[in-house]
Amino acid sequence: MLVALIARDRSGALETRKANRDAHLAYIDATGVVEQAGPLLDEDDQMIGSLVVLDVADMAAARTWADNDPYAKAGLFQTVDLIPWKRVIQR
Repeated sequence: MLVALIARDRSGALETRKANRDAHLAYIDATGVVEQAGPLLDEDDQMIGSLVVLDVADMAAARTWADNDPYAKAGLFQTVDLIPWKRVIQR
């Protein structure tokens, strides 16, 4: 199943994001369940969150993945939403 993870960073946490970026990207590579991903940006092109599309067995697997993300473990996120997602268009 596809699950959209939409996370908003805590205010003022850009340095936390930068400090944990390499570990976050390594986790994405190691787990093999990320279909696509990227940062959410504000009007000044500063990173303020994440959008990650996971391809997992169920919502429990999505929650486990989210909880073990180095960004989450570092306390980067203010909120994390996991939402089942249906791909309609692929280019």
